[in-house]
Amino acid sequence: MYDNKKIAVVVPAYCEEQLLPRTLETMPEWVDRVVVVDDGSPDGTFEVARRYAEVDESVEVLRLGFNYGVGRAIGAGYERALQRGADVVAVMAADAQMDPGDLEDVVRPVVEGEADYSKGDRTAHQEVGRMPPVRRLGTQVLALLTGAVAGRAGIRDSQCGYTAISTSMIERLPLEKLYPRYGYPNDLLLRLVEEDARIVQPVVRPVYADEKSGLKIAGVVGPISAILLRGLGRRVYRGVRRVMGEGG
Repeated sequence: MYDNKKIAVVVPAYCEEQLLPRTLETMPEWVDRVVVVDDGSPDGTFEVARRYAEVDESVEVLRLGFNYGVGRAIGAGYERALQRGADVVAVMAADAQMDPGDLEDVVRPVVEGEADYSKGDRTAHQEVGRMPPVRRLGTQVLALLTGAVAGRAGIRDSQCGYTAISTSMIERLPLEKLYPRYGYPNDLLLRLVEEDARIVQPVVRPVYADEKSGLKIAGVVGPISAILLRGLGRRVYRGVRRVMGEGG
């Protein structure tokens, strides 16, 4: 436990049989539960995770029958963490792209009740140059757009997946409605703002080494644009309802 709070870490995994062991072996000892969610991997990811679960009772594995996307995998992990009685749920990708030394900084604001959601910020780290230039630029643009749609200035790294959230906030979110694939972080941020969540952005180290990204820019422009437009529509709708309510 961390400060008398039960901490769970969701590890979404797709085709990560090589890097998943590094992620699991470097998990801090104070983590109570690790939920690996295999998102329909065609390789040996599930078997690797299962071997760890067989020797470590704090690790369990969920296997989705299809590659639904990282958003759906995280949602499934959130639900299992709720079932296991976690107080705070963090997310660490299976590709060893998140420094385990930063996990304490990510969960602390939620554990101490200062925030409902903690989202890592790679852009403020002194090693931000490790991020590929195109990805860094894309992150900055999407952060600006997401913040503008949400009406929440200061969002700096909308795409960072290193996060922590209170289970009380998870219970308020429509997990079944969240976008299941790459645009999930943007959709989640918009939903959190709609719930008046307190969001903090601790600085985390950008890690780029062995992992290979399958991200195609052309494949995410459309979905994220649609997510932002839907978010804008919900914001306008809430504003109209508020005005009508005040006028009535």
